[in-house]
Amino acid sequence: MFQNLLLAKRRELVGDVLNLTDQALRGNTSGGGSTVPLHMADIGSDNWEQEFTLGLIENERALVREIDEALDRIEARTYGVCIATHRAIETTRLRAKPWAKYCVEYARLRELGRVP
Repeated sequence: MFQNLLLAKRRELVGDVLNLTDQALRGNTSGGGSTVPLHMADIGSDNWEQEFTLGLIENERALVREIDEALDRIEARTYGVCIATHRAIETTRLRAKPWAKYCVEYARLRELGRVP
């Protein structure tokens, strides 16, 4: 069940990364015709959009890496076990975030900066 969810999400993300990469390479994230800005403000806007798109790409790639790690844990039969506390990760958490590697309690402590 979780393997199928992970694989479907991975396919979706890879498609998104390819589309975003294509947009960033074209230098036109707005989908308009010409990529030549006519005004200095347009240049700044185009640069901001390209930086924003590159940030999205990096976030999507990071999530693909997390999904790959979860798939590796499935293969190693350690999926569903918190890698920090070695306690079971709740099924409800895995349904919401199938690539989760930490139990809720440990994830909260990480968010608060109380553990590495």
